[in-house]
Amino acid sequence: IAFLFIDIKQRPRNDIGNKVTVVLGAQWGDEGKGKVVDLLATESDLVCRCQGGNNAGHTVVVEGTEYDFHLLPSGIINPKSICVIGNGVVIHLPGLFEEAEKNEKKGKLSLKGWEKRLVVSDRAHLVFDFHQVVDGIQETQRQATEGKIIGTTKKGIGPTYTSKASRIGLRVCDLLGDFKEFSTKFKNLVAQYQSMYSSLTVDTDTQLKKLKEYGERLRPMVRDGVYYMYEALHGPPKKILVEGANAALLDIDFGTYPFVTSSNCTVGGACTGLGIPPLNIGEVYGVSKAYTTRVGIGAFPTEQLNPTGELLQTRGHEVGVTTGRKRRCGWLDLVILKYAHMINGFTAIALTKLDILDVLDEIKVGVAYKINGKRIPHFPANMELLHKVEVEYETFPGWKSDTSAARKWNDLPQKAQNYIRFVENHIGVPIKWVGVGKSRECMIQMF
Repeated sequence: IAFLFIDIKQRPRNDIGNKVTVVLGAQWGDEGKGKVVDLLATESDLVCRCQGGNNAGHTVVVEGTEYDFHLLPSGIINPKSICVIGNGVVIHLPGLFEEAEKNEKKGKLSLKGWEKRLVVSDRAHLVFDFHQVVDGIQETQRQATEGKIIGTTKKGIGPTYTSKASRIGLRVCDLLGDFKEFSTKFKNLVAQYQSMYSSLTVDTDTQLKKLKEYGERLRPMVRDGVYYMYEALHGPPKKILVEGANAALLDIDFGTYPFVTSSNCTVGGACTGLGIPPLNIGEVYGVSKAYTTRVGIGAFPTEQLNPTGELLQTRGHEVGVTTGRKRRCGWLDLVILKYAHMINGFTAIALTKLDILDVLDEIKVGVAYKINGKRIPHFPANMELLHKVEVEYETFPGWKSDTSAARKWNDLPQKAQNYIRFVENHIGVPIKWVGVGKSRECMIQMF
């Protein structure tokens, strides 16, 4: 054993390969991850999605044109990047092609040739139309039995991950294999869901015909995802970017359960959703708004159900990209940012939408939670407890001036700089970017 230990210790570690940069949401989603990814994608060779499905919504503004992405990695608008949809993603094929075609028609910057720049893992699971129907049925049942819903996007994500965990799901490799075998498995899967949901009707023959057509369109893009990523990591030097969907507080394990998504949207999801070893993870960038928003129901300690919350919602145009629902708004919560950092080990933060705070007389930041007047040292797992916390705030004077034209640190008012430095010091992570508007040019890079 001693000899073996010495042998391992002395082995050179020059075979680690290329490092991967990961961009993750640090709140409840909608933080502006797409904008950060777009910024980094201009210099990236590979841009990858590792989890979630078309329940994600990333908006990117280039040359005044707004592009909305749900399944496609945001890097698809960079003609020099190859985009990868990893095994951890669940794919609704009609949604994928519809999204590409919709964005292809927008603006000067065309997605022309996107099919040649997209790689899809053969191990990714498929979202079927009936999964989406079941998603809606489950929400209706929750309302009837519990008097409340989770607030899903009804895109079939939860039911598809349920099929996956139950080992009855179907993958891209099944669709592109023996279609007769796939058809049998598909019919069996439908029958299982119909036995659970009596109101579910599925025209299996029509669905299978469509799936066969989608499968043939998809076939040229499909690769063995593990081998493809290994070659990318260990081949010539490459800049590889992973675009996280959803966010830390929506993670199936670490989020505000049960009001979460159905995948791991923290840093571990990049490894399991693409087949990347932890050693290859390099920079991990967390993205946070300069305030906090949340879509749907669930605890939200710093929420402002008052004119301040309404102002943030209106000024920030806080409406979900995927659902069209108004987002709930509140002050920046540093407890959740520190918690997200504990899990992800952020190497830097992007703080977006600072300009939305420009008109406020004073700005508050949540710095601690109290239960019965006593500070608690952790983020509660129990939702009943989280609903009861009292937030301790630090109050800052507003800068009352327009920051949207700022392009470097010194352009920002001193009071805005003080706010940013307080956030940085409190969470113990450097802020690398500050966002003051929608477009690429509005991201101030600090270092």
